[in-house]
Amino acid sequence: MLDKIRVKDVGGYVGREITLKGWLYNKRSSGKLHFLQLRDGSGIIQCVVFKGDVTAEVFELADKITQESSIEVTGTVREDKRSPLGFELGVKDIKVLQMAKDYPISPKEHGTAFLMDNRHLWLRSSRQVAILKIRDEIIFAIREYFKNNGFTLVDSPILTPAACEGTSTLFETDYFGQKALLSQSGQLYGEASAMALGKIYCFGPTFRAEKSKTRRHLTEFWMVEPEVAFNDLDDNMDLAEDFICYIVEKVLKNRRAELEVLGRDISKLENIKKPFPRISYTEAIEILNKNGNPTEWGGDIGGDEETIISKTFDRPVMIHRYPAAIKAFYMKRDPKDEKLALAVDVIGPEGYGEIIGGSQREEDYDTLIKRIHEQGLDESAFDWYLDLRKYGSVPHSGFGMGIERAVAWICGLPHVRETIPFPRLMDRIKP
Repeated sequence: MLDKIRVKDVGGYVGREITLKGWLYNKRSSGKLHFLQLRDGSGIIQCVVFKGDVTAEVFELADKITQESSIEVTGTVREDKRSPLGFELGVKDIKVLQMAKDYPISPKEHGTAFLMDNRHLWLRSSRQVAILKIRDEIIFAIREYFKNNGFTLVDSPILTPAACEGTSTLFETDYFGQKALLSQSGQLYGEASAMALGKIYCFGPTFRAEKSKTRRHLTEFWMVEPEVAFNDLDDNMDLAEDFICYIVEKVLKNRRAELEVLGRDISKLENIKKPFPRISYTEAIEILNKNGNPTEWGGDIGGDEETIISKTFDRPVMIHRYPAAIKAFYMKRDPKDEKLALAVDVIGPEGYGEIIGGSQREEDYDTLIKRIHEQGLDESAFDWYLDLRKYGSVPHSGFGMGIERAVAWICGLPHVRETIPFPRLMDRIKP
């Protein structure tokens, strides 16, 4: 297994004969030459089949190979400065493992519905491969950041007995005769873990049954949620800021080629530096009113409003201290103004909306019970969560970042459906 050569490694074999295994991405012919583009997931290389270098059977086979057929190509690696890879393969032999017939996705334009129906095949395109590699880089950077900063990964359950953020956006399932819910956040369990380990993060799939068809919503998505004991709201904002900058730096360093495939304006990402602007909710409302959006104080800031605010700044902006009435029960009130919650949303630039949402948590037992009752929630469902306030409670805070929204922003994509291999939308659960 270890001696298999991949396209990305061919530079180390110049002048040597090698065998590559992959799929035919595209091809063209010119008289005595066939130019085969072989992809193997690590890259694409041009394989040049010259009639004088191969048998008549191989030359004829090269002419008949169809798009996405699986093949083995043997040849000599040579430098080619015209190639994006910098190398090409002078072919000596070809073996077809499976000849694809009538591959449905051709180089011509296809509609979104058709491509989504064939998502299992659409993933093979150079654009989708670039997106998935950037997604992989983002996820690796996330784990590396937390590892380097003393966090412990603690997985939260997907099946839960109660909601943590309202009850209108939950998927229910039967759990041996009991009602169970698919998790909309691992945060409450993350708080328990933080009381054991100090600095933790959970990272996994989450589910929201919102009947939303916007470009920013999926019903199943991945979320990373750090939680830190003894952190207040300012500490939380510092963490979110540093975290985002680290991720963007890693993508710029390691996935610049993929960003270029997507046509991303890299200069906008290079501008993502600390410090981020921090404005209060009240200041955000003032910005909206000045820009022709008559939003009243106390109302939620939706997608259109986030876009207006984001275009006022050249980097992510942090909006903090929202009205407590529109925030979750566990968010701590501002001791200077009980009408405000110590919450923060990080709004991505270029109209990409909320990337991070977080808060300082209420650490007082009696206050938390009061909030649970105010929101009409069942106290018994949170008995274990309330225990955290009975046994060594401390100030703490955390946030959640949806991976797909971060991928959409960093890649410059118009819709989140391309940010995950198999998106789940209101009207789509296949393939």
